[in-house]
Amino acid sequence: MKQISSRDNPTIKHLHALATSARDRRKEGRTLLDGAHLLGVALDKGVDVLQIVVSESGRRQAEIEALLERCPSERQIEVPDRLFAHISPVDTPSGVIAVVAVPAADEERPIVDSCVLLDGVQDPGNLGTILRTAAAVAVQDVLLTPGCAQAWSPRVLRAAMGAHFGLKIREGVDAAAALEAFPGAILAADLRDATELYDLDLRGQVAWLFGSEGQGLSAEVAALATRRVLIPMPGGMESLNVGVAAGVCLFEQLRQRRSVRDSVG
Repeated sequence: MKQISSRDNPTIKHLHALATSARDRRKEGRTLLDGAHLLGVALDKGVDVLQIVVSESGRRQAEIEALLERCPSERQIEVPDRLFAHISPVDTPSGVIAVVAVPAADEERPIVDSCVLLDGVQDPGNLGTILRTAAAVAVQDVLLTPGCAQAWSPRVLRAAMGAHFGLKIREGVDAAAALEAFPGAILAADLRDATELYDLDLRGQVAWLFGSEGQGLSAEVAALATRRVLIPMPGGMESLNVGVAAGVCLFEQLRQRRSVRDSVG
């Protein structure tokens, strides 16, 4: 395992750039996985881990040591804890980070089953939560308009807990073009002229539209909806966090689909 102790080392500068700069991540087509859990999921999914950096204290952790044994030693680097904190993309360093390539999206593949389209969702925690929820209910296609946070940023990856590796994520999409041939309903989470979620038949294909935390859906994206959806809130709250709202909608669709399957079975 190679050891580096200088902040001026080109490898350290490159890692710091990947941790802090969305532009550098896009230019390189690479990103950082932070923590043993994410690295473990990536290895389990067969992701090619290009480089692994471990801190001195992290190397002494049994979980990290076991992961290092699954990776080529020539791709491993050990750094002092203070240097690891400098390149870590999070406030509380985990002890291990890995460099991976960002998968290329298949922009030409048609969307034929349920999907999620996010419009201007900028908070990494919310975006990661929605990706994790989509993966949990087996909705594979997630589309992001240009105003969203970077899907493959370290903070979004951490919030999604490995969900990325089971999803087909497209960024910077033109929402109208992406959904032009969609065969199912296009439902917008909105309060205006909306039908309550639990009164809708969600057993078919649905393209779910969720907007930004503060402004909601843009007018252009909202206009694509065939119906607006309201989540009932008898407790008197005016709105829900977008991550929570997406979870309610996606799991209600899953419930309805499972009910049909169980009745047939």
